[in-house]
Amino acid sequence: MDHPLEDFARRLPKAELHLHIEGSLEPEMLISLARRHGVALRFASVEAVREAYRFHDLQSFLDIYYEGAAVLRSREDFRELTMAYLGRARADGVVHAEIFFDPQTHTARGVGFADVVEGIHAALSEGEARLGISSRLIMCFLRHLSEADAFATLEQALPHRALIAGVGLDSSEQGNPPAKFARVFARAGELGFRLVAHAGEEGPPQFIRDALDILKVERIDHGVRCEGDPALLERLARDAVPLTVCPLSNVRLKVFETMRDHNLKRLLDRGLCVTVNSDDPAYFGGYVLENYLAVATALALDANDLRRLAANSIKASFLDAAARMRWLAAIAAVAVES
Repeated sequence: MDHPLEDFARRLPKAELHLHIEGSLEPEMLISLARRHGVALRFASVEAVREAYRFHDLQSFLDIYYEGAAVLRSREDFRELTMAYLGRARADGVVHAEIFFDPQTHTARGVGFADVVEGIHAALSEGEARLGISSRLIMCFLRHLSEADAFATLEQALPHRALIAGVGLDSSEQGNPPAKFARVFARAGELGFRLVAHAGEEGPPQFIRDALDILKVERIDHGVRCEGDPALLERLARDAVPLTVCPLSNVRLKVFETMRDHNLKRLLDRGLCVTVNSDDPAYFGGYVLENYLAVATALALDANDLRRLAANSIKASFLDAAARMRWLAAIAAVAVES
């Protein structure tokens, strides 16, 4: 994507806070892993997979997302998947990544919890040593499944507590309000996990309120429906509640009809702590830099806007205070080349 601020946007140190590692499964890797494990696919080629990566709403995306995840079988698969993402992210200027994973998607197929988390963690350790990307791992509960299933998953996570920084909530919002998971989030909070949740993507503003008030989350994933509630908008700005916005995803899933319709600039101008992220980049047509450039182009963002977005990502991260200060200073020092 050709944009006069592309080089500047790439050089800005940034954190990615809304990335589903399963959603970084590129068609080439999907085909390769299927061959490795003898998994029969309904796709004859990489091109056929790319064509399938076209959908009209969240549910149609989730259907192909879960189908694709079925090729992830071994610890090495998860390591390779995560390393591939980290390489792309580093090229986009990502210095810190907070990565979601969905263990229920895999344990339901007989894949061991340890294989999932340890495979991802091996790549995160390698990424920090070799690429200089720090990271945190966030385990998401699938909201279309039961509270009991979420509790069982939380128990499975406990032997790996040192590897998992937080818990989140993803999958289908419709019919699955935050209150469904109130008790499991309360337990996770007692255990010391950081708490985040998807809310206000396809769900109403009330889901954002409930995620804050019932689940006690400190960060809202998506949150773009907040404009439907002026008092909520004021609260989000006043309390500096981070929103991990995913622009390309929002357009592909018809949350907004076109990028020009996106509310990111309005939210930013109202003082909300908006961040830019890629969500499921293999499916939605772009990694984090492509998301920055897409909103810059469509919404006429300038260098100061992009700098604010990068700074917000660092402020909203789970990095310690010293690391946040270091990266904020680095962001402030990036010059716009004439």
